[in-house]
Amino acid sequence: MDHWLGVLAPQLQALVVLADHDGHMTRAAAALGVPQSSMSRRIHALETELTLPLLVHAGRTVRLTPAARGLAQRVRSPLRDIELAVEEAVGAADADHGTVRFGFPLTMGTGRIPDLISDFRRAHRGITVTLKQAPGSELADDLEAGRLDLAVTIPPPARLHHSVIGAQEVLAALPRGHRLARAGRIALADLRDETFIANPASYHLRGATEQWCSAAGFTPAVAFEVTEFGTIRELVARGLGVALLPHDDRAPSGVVEVPLRGDHRRAVALASATALLAPAARRLRDFIVAR
Repeated sequence: MDHWLGVLAPQLQALVVLADHDGHMTRAAAALGVPQSSMSRRIHALETELTLPLLVHAGRTVRLTPAARGLAQRVRSPLRDIELAVEEAVGAADADHGTVRFGFPLTMGTGRIPDLISDFRRAHRGITVTLKQAPGSELADDLEAGRLDLAVTIPPPARLHHSVIGAQEVLAALPRGHRLARAGRIALADLRDETFIANPASYHLRGATEQWCSAAGFTPAVAFEVTEFGTIRELVARGLGVALLPHDDRAPSGVVEVPLRGDHRRAVALASATALLAPAARRLRDFIVAR
């Protein structure tokens, strides 16, 4: 334990910060608050301690070896846990002040999440919440890399700490003049001959769309792949196809949302990279869970 705290912990922290700055020694040293010479000594000492090459030098540039990147990824969360535990123990952590880096999915830019953030801000004026909206896989990567403290994700990230907080229903988004636009509820098979507008294959909703359509006995004919959900709705409104999307309060007037028969929901989770959160982040987590 003495060896870990006195020697390896500072060296590993230097490695993590260097990985966060893509091997840029000067920027990493500035972020860590130490001279560049000290940063270099810590990395060299860690190489010696582990008898493992951590850096590849190519002219003036430095790259981390695959082993170094893997090690940085594995120790990032434990180091953060230690830091938070010490801060709490000495009373340095302030639950009523600070910054929380919070992420949420592209499909949740209207409605519940903005309402929650607005309510939280009014209740906790001393806490700043910085927001990032991105696909679920990117949010999970940002949590693992320490770029986010907390995120709502779809689907729940199996490799991270999370709790399921709800479900998002997916509806059929149809042009207002569509033959099924006035139906109270439709079967997904009713859309087998339609042109679909969907996200790229890397998006979870695209995968869910293909799985649900397959279960209904057909492969969706995707004519347009679009990253922005607002653009998908605009194309639907113009009669260029149909889509499977969650409800949006700001959907164009030319779009009608029709519920689907069966279970077409996606689990919504609140996730973090570590079980132990900074007090300000814990405030936001508890606020969201309570709502």
